[in-house]
Amino acid sequence: MASNWNPVGWFEIPVNDFERAREFYEHVFEIDLEEHQVGPFRMAWFPMRPDAIGAAGSLVKGQGYVPTDSGVLIYFTAPDINATLARVEAKGGTVLVPKKSIGEYGFIGIFKDSEGNRVGVHSRT
Repeated sequence: MASNWNPVGWFEIPVNDFERAREFYEHVFEIDLEEHQVGPFRMAWFPMRPDAIGAAGSLVKGQGYVPTDSGVLIYFTAPDINATLARVEAKGGTVLVPKKSIGEYGFIGIFKDSEGNRVGVHSRT
């Protein structure tokens, strides 16, 4: 059955060291994350616009949230993949897959963040 919404509505990236992870993502994507306490969970929300395409999400520190490099892989939109990946290692991450073509669907790159999560970046150019 077809739907009129995108299947992903929210994502959460587990972290061990909240401040380190927040600094990592703010540096890599050149954004500010907004801190929230939701029950027992400390969260840093990525910027979001309700009227824009794509899903919003958060870094999360709390019981049951364990960073991994073998679970779900999310891709952030990155207008300049090379510039984004160039900022990864400065904050304790590792580039796993440099920018590469995925044919008509654009380009991707994959890195391991400061917490050990595997994360992708995608661009049409």
